[in-house]
Amino acid sequence: MKENTAYLFEDKRLGFFLYLVVEAIMFATLFATYIIYTPASRGADPSEVYELRTVVLTSIFLLSSSGTLLIAERGLKNWSRMKIWIGLGATFLLGGAFMVLEVHEFYKYWSEGYTLSMNNFLSSFYVLVGLHASHVAFGLAWMILLMFQFTKQLPRALFIEKHKIFNYYWHFVDVIWVLIICIVYAPYLF
Repeated sequence: MKENTAYLFEDKRLGFFLYLVVEAIMFATLFATYIIYTPASRGADPSEVYELRTVVLTSIFLLSSSGTLLIAERGLKNWSRMKIWIGLGATFLLGGAFMVLEVHEFYKYWSEGYTLSMNNFLSSFYVLVGLHASHVAFGLAWMILLMFQFTKQLPRALFIEKHKIFNYYWHFVDVIWVLIICIVYAPYLF
């Protein structure tokens, strides 16, 4: 039975990995753009804009969410509904806290006059970090759908495969965040 279900989802997994490769190329292009335009020759400098506290808090919330997702993954192995709920719920809450802090960060920068049109550095920053935030928001919506499907008691094999594909996505988003910390924030905060 396991071989049959694995075979049924091979094309979906391959398609999703190809999607992640395209996403990685897109993010690589945005990282390159950010590196080229930062720091800007005029206008705000990253060291004036970024705040260590916000970066640390957002990082704690988002990177912890990968750990809580592991709880749900473990629940899938022996179909522990409680572990799946706890893992997905905690991941959703941590991802939501990340989004609240990201929106606050953008609002604060914008209200201090660090707008998209100030210089190329800020434009590339908002596009790169904003695109990442939109991926987190999409992941939160996907989690809601997963939780809904879990309550509808889809066939176990189908739910497990959907959850696995979501895991790949969420961990990919976390890897991009680590790169954002290392390339965007760290050179100007430490």
